[in-house]
Amino acid sequence: MDPLSAPPNDPVAAAASLYRDAPLLRTPDAVLSFEACSQAAGRIASMLLARGLEKGDRVAVVSTGTPESVLLLLALLRAGMVAAPLNHRLPEARLRQMLEALRPALTLTGEGSPLEMDAAAETEDIVRLMAESRGFDHALPDPGPADRPATLIHTSASTGPAKAAVHSLENHWYNALGSNLNIPFGRGDTWLLSLPLFHVGGYAPIFRALASGGALALDRQGTPLPHTLERFLPTHLSLVPTQLYRLIESGRGQEEAKGIRAILLGGSAASTRLVDEAARKGLPVYLSYGSTEMGSQIATTPGPVRGAREDSGQVLRWRELRRAPDGELLVRGRCLFSGYLRGEEVDPCRDARGWFHTGDMGRILEDGSVVVEGRKDGMFISGGENIHPEEIERELTAVEGVRAAVVAPIPDPEYGERAAAFIETSPAEGPDEETLRTGMQRRVGRLKTPVVFFRVCQWATLPGSEKIDRAWYRQLAREYRRPESSGGPPCA
Repeated sequence: MDPLSAPPNDPVAAAASLYRDAPLLRTPDAVLSFEACSQAAGRIASMLLARGLEKGDRVAVVSTGTPESVLLLLALLRAGMVAAPLNHRLPEARLRQMLEALRPALTLTGEGSPLEMDAAAETEDIVRLMAESRGFDHALPDPGPADRPATLIHTSASTGPAKAAVHSLENHWYNALGSNLNIPFGRGDTWLLSLPLFHVGGYAPIFRALASGGALALDRQGTPLPHTLERFLPTHLSLVPTQLYRLIESGRGQEEAKGIRAILLGGSAASTRLVDEAARKGLPVYLSYGSTEMGSQIATTPGPVRGAREDSGQVLRWRELRRAPDGELLVRGRCLFSGYLRGEEVDPCRDARGWFHTGDMGRILEDGSVVVEGRKDGMFISGGENIHPEEIERELTAVEGVRAAVVAPIPDPEYGERAAAFIETSPAEGPDEETLRTGMQRRVGRLKTPVVFFRVCQWATLPGSEKIDRAWYRQLAREYRRPESSGGPPCA
């Protein structure tokens, strides 16, 4: 498929006509070709249409990543319907709130779903649906133009309520093309589906495969990453920093990782220590900056990094990025989502010139590389200076013995606000408060050095996610009142 071509209305069928017997989906039990996947997806699509569902209808999917759920997502593309994969790890009450807001024509549940089957609410089991679809083999109508809505994917909500982002097929297609031009991926390659399909970073590899002829690998849920690497020997995979940290800490997977050509690292800021350690072990890590609204990657390093660096690479093709006068990063381009779902309407959330305001603060270097300094809503002012918690966190995790850190402001009568740090240290005795304080003063100066350090044994995370709940720690910091004299680091 010409990487510069316009997206086909039915990318699944188009890929099958080009790549035919080449593998598209590899699982522990089978290898399915592009043609086999297209046929299976076509049967599901024709059955849904025969039941009375129509192009443009929303279909919610609540399941772990299984072969059936991947085929279902392909089927919804073929049918011209809008896939809304939801976080199956969320409590049932929260999922029902999201479904009430989405108003899907059908909700399909699978492995790991907390939802009970409810015929009145149009809820059905994915595996049962797959079994029933085997008898369908009808010609499919054109699913509609490439600018049609294709997915509803919720933001990760690290700083507020999750919002449903509407992406067109075209948005996903151009995001994939830009990724594949920067990190070559095609026939003979395998991208491991190592992130949940309800995250944009987990869904995006599907389009990378359809656009290039590469394969996807999907292991059984709960399988440790080193075992998965040994089973599939993938050439590409996407990881968040927590996954990369666990892979390195396990001391396993090094032999299997030798065939990996690209580890796309994103989702949250990675510590300098983690990136340096990965580079020392020869892991081909590409740093990236992305967002749900842009369909995943915005900027990515043009090659594996040799160690920690301040930037997240250069803006990929079909994206634009600029810095507003106040330092906020603005984006637009063919990857930019249609907007957030508000009832039955889609709010485009763009300014008069078509720019989306990311809420991220940063800089653009002379060579076009992007430096993300932190979140606009996380910044605070201390003694008249703008303080970005992420800068302090990066320097804290570079201190020997500090595994992870979150910084939040606490009230201060002299400066207005000062930094407080929540830190997780290694199992061996970590650095004491005086060592941390003197080390940080050398790294970031006195004003940015935290005035109090909280030890964290277990992080508070967002529901159903490994992302730290920053709002919770900001609230803790707001409520903290510093004693006249400290008897050592308190615990959070």
